[in-house]
Parts: sequence; structure tokens; C-alpha cells
Amino acid sequence: MFSYFKYSSANSRSTKKHLRVYTHRLSPVSEASHACIYNGARATRPLLMDEGESPTLLLFTHWRASSLFHLLRSIAYPVLSLGSEQPFLFVMTLFRPCIDLHAGKVKQIVGGSLSDDGAGLQTNFESDRPAGYYSKLYRQDALTGGHVIKLGPDNDRAAREALAAYPRGLQIGGGIQCDNASAWLEAGASHVIVTSWLFDGEGHFRAERLDTLVAEVGKERLVLDLSCRSDDGGWVVAMDRWQTPTDLTLSATTLRQLAQSCDEFLVHAADVEGKCKGIDRQLVEFLGAHATIPVTYAGGVHAFDDLQTVHDLSRGRVDLTIGSALDLFGGKQVCYADCIAWNRAQRPET
Repeated sequence: MFSYFKYSSANSRSTKKHLRVYTHRLSPVSEASHACIYNGARATRPLLMDEGESPTLLLFTHWRASSLFHLLRSIAYPVLSLGSEQPFLFVMTLFRPCIDLHAGKVKQIVGGSLSDDGAGLQTNFESDRPAGYYSKLYRQDALTGGHVIKLGPDNDRAAREALAAYPRGLQIGGGIQCDNASAWLEAGASHVIVTSWLFDGEGHFRAERLDTLVAEVGKERLVLDLSCRSDDGGWVVAMDRWQTPTDLTLSATTLRQLAQSCDEFLVHAADVEGKCKGIDRQLVEFLGAHATIPVTYAGGVHAFDDLQTVHDLSRGRVDLTIGSALDLFGGKQVCYADCIAWNRAQRPET
């Protein structure tokens, strides 16, 4: 028997898009022995299942915009579960774009070098193009789920330009709190990204602040930035430009509990961010194993093959943002055009 559910997205103010997903339980198979079907066209890709598990075949009967892919992933994590500890979803790691703003300019910096007084700042790249240029490019290439991050003061004007050039196409982070979150959504952000405001001055997590923010904008418009540093074999969430460790550890319990209050997670590996010397493989694998909602990882990418590596380590459950290594930002390790081709290969369109 087929099971059916219908999802209506209010992301577009003009029209609601309906996505129907049928699921069908198949007999146990080994990895890669079945195909997924998109609009009746067979696309052979691994189902990312362990030996002996019963996979679910997805039939996409309505597919209009690339953003629907992210909508499906958002709702299918909790819905398409096979009753095991980890919900199953046929997904592939995608490239997600970014625009990092510092002093009103699009820049790529070494994450751990950013401080209040600017001393010791290590800049990998500074663009002579405005933020809107990158937004228009991402819109043209149908990239979704990307983010604009304001690193410090004097970035609001550039951030608003970026959002205006790609309405509802980018998330916004940096200085987000309850009294300005709605204004940034009205300025065109698809989601607001919050981290430091959820902690007090001593780094203690304040759950009531999260509750207040959810009440203000809704969990479906909220991304929690759980960027972290290594600590005693695990990770601890860092605030204030990743300079200050908090009392919130990045654990399976933390991910499970916070997933009830947001739409996605964003996780920068602060220890390797901007260094282009390799991703935190253990962190990526951990996120893939324990995140029950969409999550984007950033930090340390040094080759195009890192997209495949993140996919393999996370079983397709973690997306990847690439900054300093990307040729778009002066890097030499990863070609932007290759990332676009990767996304299109993972996301066949009609």
C-alpha cells in the first residue's frame, strides 16, 4: 500500500505550492540496488541504506522550483521514518552558497581571527563587487538555502542589498535577536540565523530567549547557528564571533532538543574555518548521524571532492558551504561552476 501526505508551502506570498509525496515500502535490499523516481523518470542513485533495512521509494508527482527540494528535505526528516533511531530520507549533500560581510564588504576571513577590536584579523579575500552581485548570481543559478552573515558592525546596508536581490532566497545572520528578527524577514530573508543572543554574557544558554524568538517569528523561519570548537573529544558551541565558549555542548541530546525549535542548523567548525586545510570529518559524521532536521556544515574545505566526502560521511544528510577555497572568492581549490554542476546532478529537474 502507498501512504500519502500533502505539504503546502507559504514561502511564496503570491501562491502556495503543493508537493505530494508517495512512499512505498520495498523488500529489504542492499545499498544502491534500487533507483529513485522523479516525475516518472528513473534516476539511478544509491538509497543510502544499511544492509537489511527496508527503504522507501519516493515518487515526486509535482516539482516546479528547486526550492521545493529543500522543502521536501525539511519535512521528510521527521515524517519519512522507518521506526529506527535515525529517520530515513533519500537525500544527497548539496552545495549551499554564502555571502560573508565585514565592514560593508564581501570578504572571506579566517573565522577564529575575528575580534571586537579587529586586531589579528586574517583576511583571505576582499571583493570589489557589491553583495547584490553574489545574490543575483545565486538566484540565476537556482541556489537555495544559502546565507548572508554580518561579521560585526556596518554591514546592514550591504545585507539589505543582498536580500533585495534575491528575496526569500537567502538566510541572514549576525546580530540577530528578538527585536530585529522580524524586520530582517520583512527585508527579504527566508530565515534568520541566531546564536550569540541565545546566551548571556557568561555563555550560559537561555532557553527562554529561544522560546521568545520562536513565538516572534515561528520555528519554520529560524536557523540555529551551533558553530563550535573542539573540546575534550567533542565540541562546544562558541559565541561572540566564535571567540567565547559557552556551556552548550554539541551532543546528540542537544541536537534532538533544539530541533523542536528551529527549521535548520548551521554549523561552522571554527577551528578550521577559513584555513582550507580540510574539513572536520568527525564533526560532519556526527551531524549526519544525529541531526533530525536539515543541517549545513562550513569550515576547512580544500577540494571539490569534499562535497563527496561530506555526502559519504553524513549519508547525504549534511549540506556544505564553501568559502575561501572557492574561485568565486579568490580561492584556487574549488570551482564554483563545478559546484553548480554537482547540485544539478543531485537534483534532476523537469
